[in-house]
Amino acid sequence: MQFIAVTDTSGNLPTPLAKEYDLKMIPFAYFIDGERFTCLDTESFDGDAFYALLKNTEVKTTQINPAEYADFFEPFLKDGKDVIYVAMSSGISGSCQSASIGAQMLLERYPDRTIEVVDTRGASLGEGLVAVAAAKMRDEDLSAQEAAKRLRMLSERMFNVFTVNDLMFLRRGGRLSNLSAIVGTVLGIKPILKGGEDGQISAFDTVRSRKRSVKALASQYEKYVVNAGEQTIGIAHAACREDAEMLIDLIKNGEHPPKDILLVDYEPVTGAHVGPGALALFFESCEGVRAVKGLDVIPEKVREFFESARERIAAPKQPVHNPAHI
Repeated sequence: MQFIAVTDTSGNLPTPLAKEYDLKMIPFAYFIDGERFTCLDTESFDGDAFYALLKNTEVKTTQINPAEYADFFEPFLKDGKDVIYVAMSSGISGSCQSASIGAQMLLERYPDRTIEVVDTRGASLGEGLVAVAAAKMRDEDLSAQEAAKRLRMLSERMFNVFTVNDLMFLRRGGRLSNLSAIVGTVLGIKPILKGGEDGQISAFDTVRSRKRSVKALASQYEKYVVNAGEQTIGIAHAACREDAEMLIDLIKNGEHPPKDILLVDYEPVTGAHVGPGALALFFESCEGVRAVKGLDVIPEKVREFFESARERIAAPKQPVHNPAHI
């Protein structure tokens, strides 16, 4: 074993799977009414209860600071091991940068060791599946440098595509990069979202019902998946298991069924930002998929509504005549 494979709980991996691959896990924290929680054991996490709570209670999250990362990594370096940390997207969290700073602090004290921080530009299983790949590369005795190179290439091809019921959660956390989907929800349009080239979240498409949004995820899979029969793909849901099962059926009965499908509840830290009803799909796709343009222009019907509303707001208010006063 030439390096230690490390990730964090936002990778959304089931506890038995993380143990099977000997993945070291950094716990991310979340706060409810000021009380701190972590979710290192996914088997004990009650997703239905958490997302019911989230509808009426704000859950806050915080990133790990560089010193905490350094404290986690250092015992492995002392033991003569290199480290690969598979990180949550730098486009939606500062944790990747914190890890890089912590790594640099350590490398000044351990110049003969290597710490590779891999920015997956993803979250949930878009991060977790890359972490599993890291563990497999470790078991193949790849060096940390070679494994990190391959993992960055895999992250480039890992398609993170999802839909949500309410964009308030992404908007409140500043994790949505374009306006069109936010405006679109006024008309009941369901957004299809993706992780882009920079790892930020942007609107990819819009549809008019929940059922169609689930079908849209399956359609993106059929369009972009590669080597489906060799892949384990991922699906994460936030208390919408029926929709997740529908998505599984669509994919299994489609033209490119995968080798296996990993289904998980959205873990609480990432889940707090996507909200109840979020449904996400993660799979390895063709090169350049992250560069596919999203909704750079507000859809025409949404634009018309938005312009009309703006005109009404800007118009001088007219006096109201009450016939009873005439």
